[in-house]
Amino acid sequence: MMSRPRIRLEDSQDLLQHAGEEVGRRANKMWHGFTDWALQDNILEVAVGLIIAAAFTTVVTSFVSDILLPPLSLLPFINRNMDEKFAILRRGPGYNETDGIGYNTLQQAADDGAVVLAYGSFFNKIINFMGMGLALYVIANIYDTMSSESIIKTTVKCRYCRKRISSKAKRCINCTSWQDGREDTMD
Repeated sequence: MMSRPRIRLEDSQDLLQHAGEEVGRRANKMWHGFTDWALQDNILEVAVGLIIAAAFTTVVTSFVSDILLPPLSLLPFINRNMDEKFAILRRGPGYNETDGIGYNTLQQAADDGAVVLAYGSFFNKIINFMGMGLALYVIANIYDTMSSESIIKTTVKCRYCRKRISSKAKRCINCTSWQDGREDTMD
């Protein structure tokens, strides 16, 4: 059985001081590493982009919900707001069969415990997504016309392996063939 080495009081104070200095060095190194990473240009650009995207999402959602969908609700085959369109999968105990409609609102059906398929809300989200994508594409096109750098990268199919590559590529990144046709002339 091995015995533990005994530590004298004078040695323990030196060990504690050394351990404290080591912890301080490691914490300082970690802090500097974090600040170097967090303050990089691309991290700050991503953070600003996310904040702008959140605000932009709110605007597009409001446009779709408040401006675009209400006129769609005036169509003859839609008798309520698009968000309120739903189908009843299982009736609740308070289902009203006398008026032929059952539930007037999605909230009324949910409060009664009915199982509903809220397809109007789903369509609203699809229209929001398409509106967001279209708006971002328009902004990217405007940026492309005003800037020398292009956000929208155009791609073409490699003439040999048929995978998508940049339209500016001289060689395919997948099969390494030349795109200018020089391999066709080699024997």
